Amino acid sequence: MDIFKRLSWFFKQERKAYIIGSSLLLLVSILAAIVPMIIGTIIDGLTDRTLTGQQLFYWVLVLLAIAIAQYVMRYFWRTSIFGTSAKLEKILRQQLFIHFTKMDAVFFQENRTGDLMAHATNDLTSIRLVAGSGILTLVDSLSQGLITLLMMFVVIDWRLSLVAVLPLPLLVVLVRFNGSRIHVHFRKAQEAFSSMNDKVQESIGGMKVIKTFGEEEKDIDDFKKMTKNVVDKNQSVHFYDAIFRPAIQMIMGLSTVIGVFYGGLLVVQGEITLGLLVAFLNYVARMQWPMVAIGRLFNILERGSASYKRVEDLLRYKSNIVEFPDAITEPIDGDIEFNVTKFKYPNSDQVILSNVHFTLKQGETLGIVGKTGSGKTSIFKLLMRDYDKYDGKITFNDHSIKDYTLDSLLTNIGYVPQDNFLFSTTVRENIRFGVPEASQDRVEEIAKVTSVHEDIIGFSEGYDTLVGERGVALSGGQKQRISMARAMITDPSLLILDDSLSAIDAKTEEAILSSIKATRANKTTIISAHRISSVMHADNIIVLEDGKIAEQGNHQTLIENDGWYKQMYEKQQLALELGEGGFEHVTD
Repeated sequence: MDIFKRLSWFFKQERKAYIIGSSLLLLVSILAAIVPMIIGTIIDGLTDRTLTGQQLFYWVLVLLAIAIAQYVMRYFWRTSIFGTSAKLEKILRQQLFIHFTKMDAVFFQENRTGDLMAHATNDLTSIRLVAGSGILTLVDSLSQGLITLLMMFVVIDWRLSLVAVLPLPLLVVLVRFNGSRIHVHFRKAQEAFSSMNDKVQESIGGMKVIKTFGEEEKDIDDFKKMTKNVVDKNQSVHFYDAIFRPAIQMIMGLSTVIGVFYGGLLVVQGEITLGLLVAFLNYVARMQWPMVAIGRLFNILERGSASYKRVEDLLRYKSNIVEFPDAITEPIDGDIEFNVTKFKYPNSDQVILSNVHFTLKQGETLGIVGKTGSGKTSIFKLLMRDYDKYDGKITFNDHSIKDYTLDSLLTNIGYVPQDNFLFSTTVRENIRFGVPEASQDRVEEIAKVTSVHEDIIGFSEGYDTLVGERGVALSGGQKQRISMARAMITDPSLLILDDSLSAIDAKTEEAILSSIKATRANKTTIISAHRISSVMHADNIIVLEDGKIAEQGNHQTLIENDGWYKQMYEKQQLALELGEGGFEHVTD
């Protein structure tokens, strides 16, 4: 029952609907309790031969009126209770989605996508059942059970009723034992489902890799094992669920047998009429639903409680990225000062960046090169406040980036990551994602800057072409250029290209870089790349090695230094002259 207390905020909010629904349920139970007495009266009339045709017709009309009234009231209580419970699911789903959008990178590292999807689907369904079927079952079982007992003890015979309900305390023991077991096993079943959900999402996303390595059979076997685990965990839940109803029927059957024998004795002794005995047995039969409903109720509550705890645990996560109450709301602008003495990722002892210091004047371009894993992307993550825990300070226009609101910071940074993500909508909508109101002319203008316009108009539907999930219908180079267009259409103060030219040929790369330089006067740009040609025209270039700056300067200065930069440049130039593809991957 603790789940009702935890959801009390919602029941208070929707109390009007629940009061109406519960009141109608109570009226239905009262009307239903009258029916056995009417049947008993008819039987007594037939037995005594005192029932006239007019009286029979009257009682039939009464029964018909009760049936119609119950039908109407059942319609309205279903609308009130079940319709309102859907609001709870909607509220919690919105809370979860908003919560996801506010979480930092650590949150998504600690929680798998499949788990989050299971929270937003299966768990919310179980919680909705508490506010719908749970409330229905609670009110219906209590009202029907109490009214039925009242009729049995007050109207029929208290001695017969007392003897008949003697087996019922056994239900208390059964409910306590069964409820606790269902709670434990249902939580395990939900966790197993989350793991399977994550497996499906991962396999679908990586299907190309799975097929490339011919690992379909192994992946299918892994999925079968996970599916079997889900079935096994749910079987444990169903086992305890299944033993409850037969046990209730056995207990109620015992009550019926007692009622028949002792009631028959009272009829023989003339203490009650045959009609009252029939009505009593009808009431005993009606008591079966409240007893079954109690088991069903505890099943719903234990499942809902386990799911609500999982959702609460998720909503308790706090982002490590915090905005100050008086944070700067003006767009970021001006020079960038990056001074990080030490940075480590959460839950890791490895130092990723050490003594990385550089200044980037407004309107300048910074190039960053280095081996894979040297720390290039980590610099970008700190600039965008994916992580705030580091030794040092990063400033825009002499203000720490922590002093800005996240909106003023991130909406003025155009970031093109290594893994280009496109939404499963049209090319046009992907490009103008950050500026939904952008005109077609503006979309085409920016597509020309990133040299993807000609590709797009070559598609069957042009800018209306659907790119498929994550841009599956496009080549790697097309995805990169569309992602660049999406970042540039907002005209950001800072544009970051994180190895975003790797799938583009040298000629197209040169055209894109020239267009970016021409269209971004007085705007700051940072380009990370393995290919030296991508950064050689930058105002300043830093070479990272093991998270430290090994070399720094413009292209000419670094060539004269005769270090790693010069070696890579010469190797890549030689590969280009020899006509070798993939020279951009030469990093050693």
